[in-house]
Amino acid sequence: MTKTLNRCNWCLGDALYEKYHDEEWGVPVHDDQKLFEFLILEGAQAGLSWLTILKRREGYRQAFANFEVEKVARFGETEMAQLLQNPGIIRNKLKVRAAVLNAQKFIDVQTEFGSFNNYIWRFTDGKTLVNHPKSMGEVQPTSKESDAMSKDLKKRGFKFVGSTIMYAHMQATGMVNDHLESCWRKNCHLL
Repeated sequence: MTKTLNRCNWCLGDALYEKYHDEEWGVPVHDDQKLFEFLILEGAQAGLSWLTILKRREGYRQAFANFEVEKVARFGETEMAQLLQNPGIIRNKLKVRAAVLNAQKFIDVQTEFGSFNNYIWRFTDGKTLVNHPKSMGEVQPTSKESDAMSKDLKKRGFKFVGSTIMYAHMQATGMVNDHLESCWRKNCHLL
């Protein structure tokens, strides 16, 4: 008899969503390339569901040079025009341009702080913030940390980095643990 795992209800009913929940969501990420990937994907999500983006994730990997920030930062008008014709990604001109601009700004942050990881994790003092929601209705869309992060990123010239987007980024990269108290993943990956 197979034991059924209790999961956060937002991922239920789709195998891709459940796999992402079980293997990635809320797991601390300290690798700059992976942090850049989530920054691009979260920006692409604006106004859309995360499942929509997950289904195009491989398309994004191919279109955005496997999220190699130096390569994306060099994309010019020709590459951006090609991206806008690519059915494997969200073909939104503002989001595509923001991804390239954000790559350039990402490199600026790496230069200033030694890594994007050093910069971004400062907003949580280098640790995962653990919330204790009992239902998805208790999960907040922003926090004082995501507000501060968003404000600082905007000041540095990043686009599509509003507080709600950055809170989702924090959840995805394990800067915050919003797994429900009943979820089997709640205490699996605390720092």
